[in-house]
Amino acid sequence: MAHALEAIADCQVLSAHPRLTFRNGPYTYQITRQGNRSIYTVTDGEKTISEPILYCLGSGKVGQTYILRHNDLFYESRVSYYQPIQNLDFTIGQPRLVPSSVEEAFGRPLSLDEARDCFACHAPAAVVESRLQLDPLIPGVNCEACHGPGEKHVKAVTSGSKASQIFNPGKMDAFSLSQEFCGTCHRSFDQVMLMPAQGGVNNIRFQPYRMFNSRGHNKLDPRTSCIACHDPHGKLEHDAALYDSKCLACHLKSPTEAKTDKRTAAACPVGKQQCTNCHMPKLEIPGTHFKFTDHWIRILKPNDPIPR
Repeated sequence: MAHALEAIADCQVLSAHPRLTFRNGPYTYQITRQGNRSIYTVTDGEKTISEPILYCLGSGKVGQTYILRHNDLFYESRVSYYQPIQNLDFTIGQPRLVPSSVEEAFGRPLSLDEARDCFACHAPAAVVESRLQLDPLIPGVNCEACHGPGEKHVKAVTSGSKASQIFNPGKMDAFSLSQEFCGTCHRSFDQVMLMPAQGGVNNIRFQPYRMFNSRGHNKLDPRTSCIACHDPHGKLEHDAALYDSKCLACHLKSPTEAKTDKRTAAACPVGKQQCTNCHMPKLEIPGTHFKFTDHWIRILKPNDPIPR
Protein backbone atom coordinates (compact mmCIF):
# COMPACT_ATOMS: atom_id res chain seq x y z
CA MET A 1 0.00 0.00 0.00
CA ALA A 2 3.00 2.27 0.42
CA HIS A 3 3.25 2.32 -3.38
CA ALA A 4 -0.40 3.10 -4.05
CA LEU A 5 0.85 6.49 -5.20
CA GLU A 6 4.38 7.53 -6.13
CA ALA A 7 5.76 10.96 -6.90
CA ILE A 8 7.05 11.00 -10.45
CA ALA A 9 10.71 11.26 -9.38
CA ASP A 10 10.34 7.96 -7.49
CA CYS A 11 8.26 6.10 -10.07
CA GLN A 12 10.05 2.80 -10.59
CA VAL A 13 7.95 1.72 -13.57
CA LEU A 14 8.69 4.82 -15.63
CA SER A 15 12.33 4.81 -14.60
CA ALA A 16 12.64 1.25 -15.88
CA HIS A 17 10.71 2.04 -19.08
CA PRO A 18 12.13 5.31 -20.45
CA ARG A 19 9.88 5.23 -23.53
CA LEU A 20 6.36 3.85 -23.76
CA THR A 21 4.06 4.21 -26.77
CA PHE A 22 0.48 3.50 -27.82
CA ARG A 23 -1.66 4.30 -30.84
CA ASN A 24 -5.43 4.77 -31.14
CA GLY A 25 -6.64 5.73 -34.61
CA PRO A 26 -4.77 8.90 -35.62
CA TYR A 27 -3.58 9.53 -32.05
CA THR A 28 -0.13 8.57 -30.87
CA TYR A 29 0.70 8.44 -27.17
CA GLN A 30 4.19 8.56 -25.76
CA ILE A 31 5.63 8.67 -22.25
CA THR A 32 9.33 9.55 -22.17
CA ARG A 33 11.70 9.76 -19.23
CA GLN A 34 13.77 12.92 -18.87
CA GLY A 35 15.93 12.78 -15.78
CA ASN A 36 13.58 12.46 -12.82
CA ARG A 37 10.57 13.56 -14.87
CA SER A 38 8.29 11.76 -17.31
CA ILE A 39 6.50 13.59 -20.11
CA TYR A 40 3.12 12.43 -21.38
CA THR A 41 2.47 13.40 -25.02
CA VAL A 42 -0.56 12.96 -27.27
CA THR A 43 -0.56 13.99 -30.93
CA ASP A 44 -2.60 13.49 -34.09
CA GLY A 45 0.32 14.61 -36.26
CA GLU A 46 -0.89 18.19 -36.44
CA LYS A 47 -1.78 19.17 -32.87
CA THR A 48 0.14 18.02 -29.81
CA ILE A 49 -0.49 18.21 -26.08
CA SER A 50 2.45 17.47 -23.84
CA GLU A 51 2.48 17.68 -20.04
CA PRO A 52 4.70 16.35 -17.25
CA ILE A 53 3.23 13.50 -15.23
CA LEU A 54 2.67 14.53 -11.63
CA TYR A 55 1.84 11.27 -9.86
CA CYS A 56 1.78 7.54 -10.58
CA LEU A 57 -1.22 5.62 -9.22
CA GLY A 58 -0.53 1.97 -8.47
CA SER A 59 2.70 0.08 -7.97
CA GLY A 60 2.68 -1.29 -11.51
CA LYS A 61 2.43 -4.93 -10.44
CA VAL A 62 -0.77 -5.08 -12.48
CA GLY A 63 -0.98 -1.61 -13.95
CA GLN A 64 -0.26 2.04 -13.33
CA THR A 65 -2.28 5.15 -14.19
CA TYR A 66 -1.06 8.73 -14.28
CA ILE A 67 -2.29 12.04 -12.90
CA LEU A 68 -1.50 15.17 -14.90
CA ARG A 69 -2.46 18.80 -14.92
CA HIS A 70 -3.60 20.56 -18.09
CA ASN A 71 -5.27 23.97 -18.37
CA ASP A 72 -5.38 24.17 -14.55
CA LEU A 73 -7.34 20.91 -14.27
CA PHE A 74 -6.27 17.50 -12.99
CA TYR A 75 -6.51 14.73 -15.58
CA GLU A 76 -6.49 10.96 -15.44
CA SER A 77 -4.35 9.66 -18.31
CA ARG A 78 -6.33 7.98 -21.06
CA VAL A 79 -3.73 5.24 -21.26
CA SER A 80 -2.04 3.29 -18.48
CA TYR A 81 0.94 1.01 -18.13
CA TYR A 82 0.18 -2.73 -17.84
CA GLN A 83 2.89 -4.99 -16.49
CA PRO A 84 1.92 -8.17 -18.43
CA ILE A 85 2.48 -6.40 -21.77
CA GLN A 86 5.20 -4.02 -20.50
CA ASN A 87 3.49 -1.19 -22.37
CA LEU A 88 0.47 1.09 -22.57
CA ASP A 89 -3.20 0.35 -23.16
CA PHE A 90 -6.48 2.08 -22.35
CA THR A 91 -7.04 3.01 -18.73
CA ILE A 92 -9.81 0.96 -17.13
CA GLY A 93 -13.07 2.85 -17.46
CA GLN A 94 -11.84 5.19 -20.20
CA PRO A 95 -13.66 5.00 -23.56
CA ARG A 96 -12.00 2.80 -26.16
CA LEU A 97 -13.49 4.61 -29.15
CA VAL A 98 -11.41 6.95 -31.28
CA PRO A 99 -11.67 10.46 -29.77
CA SER A 100 -12.84 13.44 -31.80
CA SER A 101 -9.98 15.74 -30.74
CA VAL A 102 -6.53 15.76 -29.15
CA GLU A 103 -8.06 17.35 -26.06
CA GLU A 104 -10.46 14.42 -25.70
CA ALA A 105 -7.67 11.96 -26.44
CA PHE A 106 -5.48 13.44 -23.70
CA GLY A 107 -7.47 11.96 -20.82
CA ARG A 108 -10.36 12.42 -18.44
CA PRO A 109 -10.62 15.78 -16.64
CA LEU A 110 -11.21 15.38 -12.92
CA SER A 111 -13.39 17.65 -10.84
CA LEU A 112 -11.95 18.73 -7.49
CA ASP A 113 -14.16 16.16 -5.78
CA GLU A 114 -12.98 13.38 -8.10
CA ALA A 115 -9.34 14.35 -7.62
CA ARG A 116 -9.83 14.42 -3.85
CA ASP A 117 -11.40 10.96 -3.94
CA CYS A 118 -8.47 9.58 -5.96
CA PHE A 119 -5.92 10.90 -3.49
CA ALA A 120 -8.07 9.87 -0.51
CA CYS A 121 -7.39 6.23 -1.40
CA HIS A 122 -3.95 6.44 -3.00
CA ALA A 123 -2.39 9.02 -0.67
CA PRO A 124 -4.82 9.70 2.22
CA ALA A 125 -2.51 12.19 3.92
CA ALA A 126 -3.21 14.56 1.01
CA VAL A 127 -6.81 15.02 2.16
CA VAL A 128 -7.06 17.26 5.21
CA GLU A 129 -10.52 18.16 6.54
CA SER A 130 -12.05 17.08 3.21
CA ARG A 131 -9.72 19.39 1.29
CA LEU A 132 -7.01 18.30 -1.12
CA GLN A 133 -3.60 19.53 0.03
CA LEU A 134 -0.71 18.33 -2.10
CA ASP A 135 2.05 20.41 -0.57
CA PRO A 136 3.69 18.66 1.14
CA LEU A 137 2.50 15.25 -0.03
CA ILE A 138 3.15 11.97 1.78
CA PRO A 139 2.88 9.41 -1.04
CA GLY A 140 1.08 6.12 -0.65
CA VAL A 141 -1.03 4.69 2.16
CA ASN A 142 0.78 5.18 5.46
CA CYS A 143 0.09 3.75 8.92
CA GLU A 144 -2.20 6.59 10.01
CA ALA A 145 -4.45 6.08 6.99
CA CYS A 146 -5.75 2.89 8.64
CA HIS A 147 -4.89 3.36 12.29
CA GLY A 148 -5.58 7.05 12.79
CA PRO A 149 -3.30 9.66 14.41
CA GLY A 150 -0.28 8.03 16.01
CA GLU A 151 0.88 10.65 18.50
CA LYS A 152 -0.86 9.08 21.51
CA HIS A 153 0.30 5.63 20.41
CA VAL A 154 3.95 6.72 20.27
CA LYS A 155 3.71 8.29 23.73
CA ALA A 156 2.06 5.17 25.14
CA VAL A 157 4.70 2.85 23.71
CA THR A 158 7.65 4.98 24.78
CA SER A 159 6.21 5.28 28.28
CA GLY A 160 5.77 1.54 28.58
CA SER A 161 1.98 1.72 28.76
CA LYS A 162 0.06 -1.44 27.88
CA ALA A 163 -2.71 0.65 26.34
CA SER A 164 -1.95 0.93 22.63
CA GLN A 165 -3.86 4.21 22.21
CA ILE A 166 -4.40 3.49 18.53
CA PHE A 167 -7.33 2.37 16.40
CA ASN A 168 -7.11 -1.29 15.43
CA PRO A 169 -9.43 -2.10 12.49
CA GLY A 170 -8.74 -5.78 13.11
CA LYS A 171 -11.16 -5.60 16.03
CA MET A 172 -14.06 -4.68 13.75
CA ASP A 173 -16.58 -7.37 12.89
CA ALA A 174 -16.15 -8.98 9.48
CA PHE A 175 -19.05 -7.19 7.82
CA SER A 176 -18.08 -3.71 9.05
CA LEU A 177 -14.42 -4.26 8.16
CA SER A 178 -15.32 -5.36 4.64
CA GLN A 179 -18.02 -2.83 3.81
CA GLU A 180 -17.23 0.22 5.93
CA PHE A 181 -13.44 0.08 6.21
CA CYS A 182 -11.74 -1.85 3.42
CA GLY A 183 -14.69 -1.10 1.15
CA THR A 184 -14.04 2.63 1.39
CA CYS A 185 -11.29 2.22 -1.20
CA HIS A 186 -11.83 -1.29 -2.53
CA ARG A 187 -15.51 -0.49 -3.16
CA SER A 188 -18.35 -1.63 -0.95
CA PHE A 189 -21.75 -2.95 -2.02
CA ASP A 190 -23.34 0.48 -1.51
CA GLN A 191 -20.69 2.22 -3.63
CA VAL A 192 -20.95 -0.21 -6.52
CA MET A 193 -24.74 -0.07 -6.54
CA LEU A 194 -24.48 3.65 -7.32
CA MET A 195 -22.44 2.95 -10.46
CA PRO A 196 -24.13 2.61 -13.85
CA ALA A 197 -24.81 -1.12 -14.36
CA GLN A 198 -22.92 -1.77 -11.08
CA GLY A 199 -19.66 -1.00 -12.88
CA GLY A 200 -20.21 -3.84 -15.37
CA VAL A 201 -17.56 -6.54 -15.55
CA ASN A 202 -15.09 -4.15 -13.91
CA ASN A 203 -16.66 -4.81 -10.52
CA ILE A 204 -14.74 -8.10 -10.41
CA ARG A 205 -11.94 -5.90 -9.02
CA PHE A 206 -14.12 -4.73 -6.12
CA GLN A 207 -13.63 -7.46 -3.54
CA PRO A 208 -15.91 -6.11 -0.76
CA TYR A 209 -18.81 -5.82 -3.22
CA ARG A 210 -18.22 -9.36 -4.48
CA MET A 211 -17.96 -10.74 -0.93
CA PHE A 212 -21.24 -9.02 -0.01
CA ASN A 213 -22.95 -11.08 -2.71
CA SER A 214 -21.38 -14.36 -1.58
CA ARG A 215 -24.23 -16.37 -0.10
CA GLY A 216 -23.35 -17.66 3.35
CA HIS A 217 -20.14 -15.64 3.57
CA ASN A 218 -21.58 -12.19 4.16
CA LYS A 219 -21.73 -12.42 7.92
CA LEU A 220 -20.14 -11.25 11.16
CA ASP A 221 -18.00 -14.36 11.59
CA PRO A 222 -14.33 -13.25 11.77
CA ARG A 223 -13.42 -16.23 9.58
CA THR A 224 -15.07 -14.40 6.66
CA SER A 225 -13.22 -11.17 7.37
CA CYS A 226 -10.84 -9.63 4.82
CA ILE A 227 -7.95 -10.10 7.23
CA ALA A 228 -8.79 -13.75 7.81
CA CYS A 229 -7.16 -14.42 4.45
CA HIS A 230 -5.05 -11.31 3.84
CA ASP A 231 -2.40 -9.72 6.03
CA PRO A 232 -2.56 -5.97 5.34
CA HIS A 233 1.03 -5.62 6.57
CA GLY A 234 2.46 -8.37 4.38
CA LYS A 235 2.70 -9.41 0.77
CA LEU A 236 -0.20 -11.10 -0.97
CA GLU A 237 0.02 -14.84 -0.46
CA HIS A 238 -0.27 -17.09 -3.51
CA ASP A 239 -0.07 -20.49 -1.77
CA ALA A 240 -3.30 -22.34 -2.54
CA ALA A 241 -2.87 -24.51 0.57
CA LEU A 242 -3.06 -21.42 2.77
CA TYR A 243 -6.43 -20.48 1.31
CA ASP A 244 -7.63 -24.09 1.55
CA SER A 245 -6.99 -23.91 5.29
CA LYS A 246 -9.15 -20.78 5.50
CA CYS A 247 -12.03 -22.54 3.74
CA LEU A 248 -11.68 -25.61 5.93
CA ALA A 249 -11.83 -23.49 9.06
CA CYS A 250 -15.59 -23.43 8.42
CA HIS A 251 -16.26 -26.24 5.94
CA LEU A 252 -16.10 -29.95 6.69
CA LYS A 253 -13.51 -31.95 4.79
CA SER A 254 -15.92 -34.71 3.79
CA PRO A 255 -19.69 -35.39 3.94
CA THR A 256 -19.07 -38.05 6.59
CA GLU A 257 -17.10 -35.82 8.94
CA ALA A 258 -18.94 -34.86 12.12
CA LYS A 259 -19.82 -31.22 12.61
CA THR A 260 -18.30 -29.26 15.49
CA ASP A 261 -19.23 -26.00 17.15
CA LYS A 262 -16.85 -24.15 14.83
CA ARG A 263 -17.03 -26.20 11.65
CA THR A 264 -20.61 -26.57 10.49
CA ALA A 265 -20.49 -25.58 6.81
CA ALA A 266 -21.11 -28.35 4.30
CA ALA A 267 -18.26 -30.27 2.73
CA CYS A 268 -17.51 -29.82 -0.94
CA PRO A 269 -18.60 -33.00 -2.78
CA VAL A 270 -15.82 -32.57 -5.34
CA GLY A 271 -12.64 -32.01 -3.37
CA LYS A 272 -10.87 -30.49 -0.39
CA GLN A 273 -7.92 -28.85 -2.16
CA GLN A 274 -7.57 -25.95 -4.58
CA CYS A 275 -10.87 -24.58 -3.28
CA THR A 276 -10.41 -21.15 -4.84
CA ASN A 277 -9.85 -22.59 -8.31
CA CYS A 278 -13.50 -23.64 -8.43
CA HIS A 279 -15.25 -21.29 -6.04
CA MET A 280 -13.24 -18.08 -6.52
CA PRO A 281 -12.09 -18.29 -10.15
CA LYS A 282 -9.55 -15.96 -11.67
CA LEU A 283 -11.21 -13.86 -14.36
CA GLU A 284 -9.66 -11.43 -16.79
CA ILE A 285 -11.32 -8.07 -17.23
CA PRO A 286 -11.05 -7.17 -20.93
CA GLY A 287 -8.22 -4.75 -21.53
CA THR A 288 -6.47 -5.24 -18.18
CA HIS A 289 -4.17 -8.09 -19.31
CA PHE A 290 -4.57 -9.61 -15.85
CA LYS A 291 -6.75 -12.18 -14.12
CA PHE A 292 -8.34 -11.01 -10.87
CA THR A 293 -9.55 -13.42 -8.18
CA ASP A 294 -13.33 -13.16 -8.10
CA HIS A 295 -14.42 -12.80 -4.47
CA TRP A 296 -18.06 -13.68 -5.29
CA ILE A 297 -17.79 -17.15 -3.71
CA ARG A 298 -20.12 -19.56 -5.46
CA ILE A 299 -20.55 -22.97 -7.04
CA LEU A 300 -19.29 -22.42 -10.55
CA LYS A 301 -20.93 -24.45 -13.29
CA PRO A 302 -19.80 -24.77 -16.93
CA ASN A 303 -20.95 -21.88 -19.12
CA ASP A 304 -22.38 -19.98 -16.16
CA PRO A 305 -22.45 -16.22 -16.82
CA ILE A 306 -20.31 -14.07 -14.55
CA PRO A 307 -22.63 -12.61 -11.91
CA ARG A 308 -22.53 -8.83 -11.59
